Amino acid sequence: MCGVTGWLDWAADLRTRGTTVEAMTETLACRGPDSAGIRLTRHAALGHRRLSVIDLDGGAQPLEADGTVLTYNGELYNYTDLRRELESLGHTFRTRSDTEVVLRSHLQWGAEAPRRFNGIFAYALWDGRTEELLLARDHLGIKPLYWHAHATGVLFGSEPKAVLAHPAFRAELDAEGIAELFALPAAPTAGHGLFRGLREVRPGHLVRIRRSVTRETRYWQPVSRPHTDDPATTRRTVRELLADAVERQLMSDVPLCTLLSGGVDSSAITALAAQARERAGQGKVGSFSVDFPGSTDRAPDDWRTGADAPFVKAAAEHIGTLHTTVVVPDDDLLDARAAVLRARDRPGWGEMDASLHLLFREVRRRSTVALSGEAADEVFGGYPYFHDPAARAADTFPWLHGRTTPAALLRPEVRAVVRPEEYTAEQYRATLAQVPALPGEDGTDRRMRELFHLALTRWLPPLLERVDRISMSVGLEVRVPFCDHRLVEYAWNVPWALKAPGGRPKGLLRDAVRDLLPERVADRPKSGYPSTPAVRYTQVLTERARELLADPGAPVFDLVDRETVRLALKEGRPLPGPRTAPNPVGGLDHLVQVDEWLRAYRVGLR
Repeated sequence: MCGVTGWLDWAADLRTRGTTVEAMTETLACRGPDSAGIRLTRHAALGHRRLSVIDLDGGAQPLEADGTVLTYNGELYNYTDLRRELESLGHTFRTRSDTEVVLRSHLQWGAEAPRRFNGIFAYALWDGRTEELLLARDHLGIKPLYWHAHATGVLFGSEPKAVLAHPAFRAELDAEGIAELFALPAAPTAGHGLFRGLREVRPGHLVRIRRSVTRETRYWQPVSRPHTDDPATTRRTVRELLADAVERQLMSDVPLCTLLSGGVDSSAITALAAQARERAGQGKVGSFSVDFPGSTDRAPDDWRTGADAPFVKAAAEHIGTLHTTVVVPDDDLLDARAAVLRARDRPGWGEMDASLHLLFREVRRRSTVALSGEAADEVFGGYPYFHDPAARAADTFPWLHGRTTPAALLRPEVRAVVRPEEYTAEQYRATLAQVPALPGEDGTDRRMRELFHLALTRWLPPLLERVDRISMSVGLEVRVPFCDHRLVEYAWNVPWALKAPGGRPKGLLRDAVRDLLPERVADRPKSGYPSTPAVRYTQVLTERARELLADPGAPVFDLVDRETVRLALKEGRPLPGPRTAPNPVGGLDHLVQVDEWLRAYRVGLR
């Protein structure tokens, strides 16, 4: 995987601005540690950092042909099929890379090219013949791409840090950004880049920029239609689509592994990968999991039903993987906080991000690519809110029903400007208005379609963002077979009664892969990403919060009410955090990290 960045300016000659473009590109070195390149033209400058995965010797970027320049981050899993088709149409290729397939697809089909892609991607393509810059992002938004329109052009980059490296962009937070950070950290608005003036190319969208006009168009979303397959055919189709997605995503010229948590999602991915490697005459698949000292002592809750370790062991032994468990102690979590903040360019999920960073760092020592079970719960309905009648009926994002967000900590005068409750309600209504409705559908199936739309467009994006930023901060490419858009399209129209037969969460998926797994794994209840039971981590964060309270210049209290925090700490009450899963230290983490972010990024308030 890679990092892309660039600068379009109609009023400047960018052939003389290489130093600025190099600085923007260098911020993405962690995404692409293997090589770097820039291409300067009069009005467009493109930068690239490369993580070599396919065609290690021939995939250098930016790539140019027939007056068109491409800087590309991603993997096309159907690139060999597309290459054969393009060759039949008269195209010749200089490399074995999927990058060249993307470029020549655009030369052949123009802006219609992304409709033909199966993969994860975010890229910028400059057509010097028509003087048009095109920004594109994959169907589900697995790979990121941010952009900022300035008076005479556009800045863009895989991460905000690349845009922030340009002297024309300032790190500022306005009322909408504050609302996103405090009211909707678990349901961010598509296209919002948090910083004032920063946007994100939305999943399944293209942004086309010319001198006089900028147009954003959608090239993909699930289409609602009646589901006519019987239960057996539905199970078989899900299995076939998932198996094909896994097999396609095993392509790599570098070491590859899986992330195995012991749940049905990651275990199914690992089992299908093992089968595909066996058919190809390859060796056993390597797998990795994360754990913490004392994790077996943690009490279950609605989001975490028990320790992962016994289920990981059962799955790894049954499938026959070469398994490694990465145990993360307290001190390592604390030490990783600064690296995670730099990776995400924004306050994140605290110790859950830190442990993921440490896991990925260890995985990267032996593999460059990892397959993950991310998104199965959003596609097949595995989260508690899908099955809670009160959450399903709530007139808000179902995972926020009955929850207190960090917006409760805002100063009264800030709340008056931000209007967090109104903002949340507006975003909820706007998202529901975008649901591709099925004529004649009503009752439970209509509401469940709305919930799946909310899950795919508001819940899944921050999970994918988290995985992308943290994995790429150590140069690891994470692939997500459950996000294959063909599987998502099919599951989108499966009625709720078939997705959850007998009321069983993810019953359709469980039955489709049951033969691959031990029974206890196939039937294991949903258990979220583990959080540490560490006492010292909580103690250190509590002390840092007290230090902030004693600091009259702490920037976080330009936003947050100091006395509300002081009283909560005095009474031993947890602060509201950015995640919906129970986490007693999550609110403290968010408070401290917001302060660290405001300082480190010198964020101004507007």
